[in-house]
Amino acid sequence: MIINLASLFVDDQRAALRFYTEVLGFVQKHDIPMGEFSWLTVVSPERPDGTELVLEPANHPAVGPFRAALMEDGIPFTSFAVDDVHKEYERLRALGVVFTQEPTEMGPVTVATFDDTCGNLIQIAHQSA
Repeated sequence: MIINLASLFVDDQRAALRFYTEVLGFVQKHDIPMGEFSWLTVVSPERPDGTELVLEPANHPAVGPFRAALMEDGIPFTSFAVDDVHKEYERLRALGVVFTQEPTEMGPVTVATFDDTCGNLIQIAHQSA
């Protein structure tokens, strides 16, 4: 069994697509119109046939309070692996990304957390060798 999809609730699918592709560097995999919204996924350019991140519309009534609680408590919704958190932190900051947590070593893992502009906190992480 493998994970083929992971979902992330976003305020605006088009704005999320721009952020996740133009800023973070993911590539669009699917954009299938489904009424008011789309089946919209992105993947890592390093693994185009790997796990897809679904940019889900955040219109379900339970999503708002859930995401607000996570944001208020500073809890990232998900985490992305990077080769070097410090380098990625500097690259993203130069692109205007707002971080809520600077790179922090936590034992064998270094993490940083940013606001994805779409209603979520996202963590980037790498493990020390």
